[in-house]
Amino acid sequence: MGSATGTIGRSTSLPLADSPLGRTIATTPTDVWNDSCSVPELEYAISYGAVGATANPTIVTDVWKQEPAYWRERVMSIAEERPDATEVDLAWAIVEEMSLRAAPLLRPAFDASGGRQGRLSMQTDPTFFRSFDRMLAQGEHFAALAPNIIVKFPATSVGVRVMEEATYRGVNVNATVSFSVPQALAAGGAVERGLERREAEGLRVDDMGPVITVMMGRLEDWLRAQAERDGIVSDPSAFPWSGVAVFKRTVEEFRRRGLRARPLAAAIRHHLHWSELIGGDVIITMPAAWQRRFNDSDVEIRPRMDDPVDPAIVDDLRRHFPDFVRAYEPDGLRPDEFDSFAPSARTLRAFIGSYHDLLHQVTDALVPNPDLKPPA
Repeated sequence: MGSATGTIGRSTSLPLADSPLGRTIATTPTDVWNDSCSVPELEYAISYGAVGATANPTIVTDVWKQEPAYWRERVMSIAEERPDATEVDLAWAIVEEMSLRAAPLLRPAFDASGGRQGRLSMQTDPTFFRSFDRMLAQGEHFAALAPNIIVKFPATSVGVRVMEEATYRGVNVNATVSFSVPQALAAGGAVERGLERREAEGLRVDDMGPVITVMMGRLEDWLRAQAERDGIVSDPSAFPWSGVAVFKRTVEEFRRRGLRARPLAAAIRHHLHWSELIGGDVIITMPAAWQRRFNDSDVEIRPRMDDPVDPAIVDDLRRHFPDFVRAYEPDGLRPDEFDSFAPSARTLRAFIGSYHDLLHQVTDALVPNPDLKPPA
């Protein structure tokens, strides 16, 4: 089955600001998403043609902290309407409300592209990463909330299996907690099998827009942390290329295998995570702060996606970091190793921690601490 990435429609209904990111989108196949469901940040991103947005527990908690009074009031209001709702119920009601405030802003891109673009990501409960049934049920629930919802499932050993079944049931998948070529290929293969099952039953696939994330910056974060922890001395100029090399190899393998899900680059740490991917039929999701920095930069907008990473840099990373080898080689990890791979474990812990932070925000809204001065 050939790759469909080249047929993904590009939205032409949105205005494109004259900026480096606007020119990236206007002159190349590369798309940009907003790495937040914050409405003001998404409006800024859309102004230069961004065609998607994403959320995770950390992002949702951050959006709450931008408008704490508003979300405290919303929790109390929802709690009055649903007297039996638990802290968990109310937290997910807030996640859904945040997402459904942002999703309509992306409908023009969604409608113009026939569903290939204009998606708003909602992430499943990170504590479900080992539970097939709970993850799948929540994903189907999210997908039913709005036509342009795409659901983030983690590229854990269980999550990859969920992706196939969810795709078969018509859920658009965004693989997350993914840092390596093996994880991306496993997720892309699962989505492909789900698409094939739909096609075998005469179900539509042309309006679906699955994506497979590689969290480039989080892999780089881990290699830097490992170097400090273990006293590894390596070429410091190689670190920024680690995630770029893994993402470029992912794109190469997707092309070679004809996988239809589109690679998505995430966890931006510097301009190489944008400039080196320009020209690829890929997606880059960026926080608003990085969007503004890039739009104020003088980086030349030219295709670099097919430029290989310097072999000497890849060799240095190989020699010093076995985890880079695991991430870079298509057979570097087995599915039963996905959950324990260091970047996966670190990110799962971070996402679960942020989810617990959101639960605490809900508790503080419902049961204010009398020992603290009330918020202004």
